Amino acid sequence: MDAFPERIDHTVLGVETTQTDAERVVRDAERYGMNACIPPCYVGDIETDALLTTVIGFPHGHHTPETKRVEAAQAYRNGCDELDMVINVGRLKAGEIETVRTDIEAVTDAVPIPVKAIIETAVLQTEEKHRACEAAAAAGAEFVKTSTGFADEGATVDDVALMSEHLPVKASGGIGSYEQAKALLDAGAERLGASSGVQLVEEYDRR
Repeated sequence: MDAFPERIDHTVLGVETTQTDAERVVRDAERYGMNACIPPCYVGDIETDALLTTVIGFPHGHHTPETKRVEAAQAYRNGCDELDMVINVGRLKAGEIETVRTDIEAVTDAVPIPVKAIIETAVLQTEEKHRACEAAAAAGAEFVKTSTGFADEGATVDDVALMSEHLPVKASGGIGSYEQAKALLDAGAERLGASSGVQLVEEYDRR
């Protein structure tokens, strides 16, 4: 498995996350060759050569499309390389697929950088997962992402396999070991989101 660290978005997004926490994650990402994912409020305050991601509409996706568009544009101006945006799961559950698509499109149209659509697989039925991925692809997202990490369940092998039928997948949520990471990559994930990035790389190096 080539360039394993480059496939990890080392992440800190908890409600109590401080700028010091975000800085630590960024420096660890630099040291271990990973990417970093931090809250949007700290993006403009931390300089880094690591690929930098932040979140939009996080964690529930209920922001209006206009708000998500503004969030995305500001994150891009502040130096983000990629964005992970939460779709409006409520709209999806109500069958409002066109509204879901235009919500995602508000972000993809606002920035010239890759957008990953977080669909929160733990609360979706199989058909809803397909519809969410289809909407993301139609809206120009470059990835679909399994989870915010705030639901009861994170990434699973079955969900990654399903989602990879539509777009490249970022598996996120509950990835605590290299064994889990490898299983998700083998299932088709292109990227991993994990707060345990350092542990994953160190386990990988010890193989």
